[in-house]
Amino acid sequence: MSFRLVAEPPPIADYVRLRTDSGLSPKTEAQAAGAVANSWRWCHAVVGDEVVAMGRVLGDGGWYFHIADMATLPAHQGRGIGRAILDWLVAEIRAAAPANPYITLMADGPGRPLYRKVGFVETAPRSLGMWLPG
Repeated sequence: MSFRLVAEPPPIADYVRLRTDSGLSPKTEAQAAGAVANSWRWCHAVVGDEVVAMGRVLGDGGWYFHIADMATLPAHQGRGIGRAILDWLVAEIRAAAPANPYITLMADGPGRPLYRKVGFVETAPRSLGMWLPG
């Protein structure tokens, strides 16, 4: 089954659905609206008329870029869709940023093999990702 990439955010309802159905933490429509409006770049994939995957980049446009919300519906995983989105996002960063952009992401277990194939490496022990709960 073929897919097409769309260089814009998915509709908010699809953003919320993709996060939940792909196993990411659920987000509200208000949270989704902020993500949709304030990201540096977006890409989503469509099969037929269904949004089946997405990814986005947060960034300052200068040197720092963070890839987030990489999500593919389970029924469409393993078909190269997530890889195509990731490759597109990285290409956008490399085309628009000055030399040597710092590209990061937080790698949940299921995504790690894909990220490694693209060339991402763990930052530990040099640095360690952290978050501030609730």
